[in-house]
Amino acid sequence: MQSVRAFCFLLALSLTCSLAKGQQQTPNGPRPSQHHDDVPGMDMGEMHQDADQTREAAKSANDAMADSDMKMSAHMFMTDLHPHNAADDQRAAQTVEALRKSIAKYRDYKAALADGFRIFMPNLPQPLYHFTNYGYGYQAEFKFNPEQPTSLLYKKTADGYELIGAMYTAARNSTEDELNARVPLSVARWHKHVNLCLPQKGTSIEDVDWQKFGFEGSIVTQDVCEQAGGRWFPQVFNWMVHVYPYQADPGKVWAH
Repeated sequence: MQSVRAFCFLLALSLTCSLAKGQQQTPNGPRPSQHHDDVPGMDMGEMHQDADQTREAAKSANDAMADSDMKMSAHMFMTDLHPHNAADDQRAAQTVEALRKSIAKYRDYKAALADGFRIFMPNLPQPLYHFTNYGYGYQAEFKFNPEQPTSLLYKKTADGYELIGAMYTAARNSTEDELNARVPLSVARWHKHVNLCLPQKGTSIEDVDWQKFGFEGSIVTQDVCEQAGGRWFPQVFNWMVHVYPYQADPGKVWAH
């Protein structure tokens, strides 16, 4: 686990800041960046000025989100579960069914690649690989489409990848009412990554004390971060929620 702590840190950085700052200008207005190391929902801004740290940070973030049994922590905020109700159950079930149908062809991971999904950090061992569609991630900033998840979630196999789930995103400034309108808060717990302290730009990865910095680091306040000479980020990604439509246990379909 120690060897992948830094990995959680990087993907989380790549997944949750506002995509708006990561856009490029075109004659018709802004469009999302197509840099394959950027994950929609992340403001890579100054992170690109320190690519090694950013990559290491994303590693940490991915591990933090790889377990379907995620937990609230000083670095991860999760919405509370609302009271159960039948209408929400039905709406969530409809979303899962729409997702299951829309991604069925992506059980062949090559079809996902052909349709514009890109593997995040494919050469690094990961518990889950995010195949991200940057166009879908951009659209999710403004509108929810259950048939177009920002990312597909795969496990590596001996001969390729096995599709196990998907990830939806929402703008980082979304209210809980807005999140609830997308995926009911009585069924799923949306999460965001918060209270992140990064080392100063230019610091070698080998010189960073990852027990203090990053998504699993001990630094959780701005004052302590500044005293340690770090850079403080109150929130680093957009809102996210994972869904595992092939789970036999209904309680495991929406990651908590």
